[in-house]
Amino acid sequence: MPLTPPPLPRSLYVETTSRCNSLCETCILTFGGREGPKDLGYAEFRRIVDQFPELERVVLHGIGEPLLNRELPAMIEHAKARGAHVLFNTNAITLSGRWPAALVDARLDEIRVSLDGSTAETYRRVRGVDAFDKVVSNLEAFAAYRRARGVTSPQVSLWFTGMQDTLHELPGLVPIAVRAGAAGIHLQRLVYFGQGLAVKPQALFGRSTAEHERLIRETAEAAAAAGVAFSASGATTPEVSLTPHGVSTRPWSHCRRPWTLVYVTVHGNVLPCCISPFVADPYEGIVLGNLFDQSLEAIWWGDGYAAFRGALLTESPPQPCRGCGVFWSL
Repeated sequence: MPLTPPPLPRSLYVETTSRCNSLCETCILTFGGREGPKDLGYAEFRRIVDQFPELERVVLHGIGEPLLNRELPAMIEHAKARGAHVLFNTNAITLSGRWPAALVDARLDEIRVSLDGSTAETYRRVRGVDAFDKVVSNLEAFAAYRRARGVTSPQVSLWFTGMQDTLHELPGLVPIAVRAGAAGIHLQRLVYFGQGLAVKPQALFGRSTAEHERLIRETAEAAAAAGVAFSASGATTPEVSLTPHGVSTRPWSHCRRPWTLVYVTVHGNVLPCCISPFVADPYEGIVLGNLFDQSLEAIWWGDGYAAFRGALLTESPPQPCRGCGVFWSL
């Protein structure tokens, strides 16, 4: 029996650029990426966004660094005018100059800063550039700017990719979060694809030790004392996010992303989620349509999406989904 077509999505992930100024050892872009380099133009952004009758959440990141796109403030303003909660991930390397004022004036809701180490050495090893001091300085200056303006938005949070080699630096994020005026710290699972540091031996899921648990407790206690939230992949606690207890034999079947959100690349390609471009093989197999060539309705209610959703409810899900909820975040 065919599945009932879902209503049009109200959550949109859209890449604003496929360029980056980092060389992260955990990112597919460092190893060639999936699509050619490009910045999304504002007119192209409108061609995508304006196809959605209603929008509750717009995420302006994917593979690439959003602050490299100079039209980003206009995109934020348009998404806010549509009534959406707007956010993006950034490495914050260029979060200086005009950017603090531009982001506050555009009414950005949330900015998530990828900070995969609490020392310059580890940061350089993971993120491939010597920018730790600059990033921390930018965050401190951004906090001072928001205080001077008397605003609390955009809310800042720090995002840390947990790995065997780096988890010992997690507690060190707490004082940085305080200095940055960050509301929270988020521990992400490693999405591994077999290159750089994104390899299975670095993963923590199902392989956490007593020392890992101690580090997480230390971070949690320090964060609580500082009034900083501490969360993790899967919208759960850091401890639970790394343990396989209670994981079903078909964790992918609990995913609702193909029913509720759309991920769009800078080239207009529609993908099922933000994790899929890291792990898809072949990449072309997860492209469900193109919003520069087709309407949202034609793609969302088309045969490709219907087949993808149907397979997700079986013992043989689409290839990029087979590790979801087990090897990386559900």
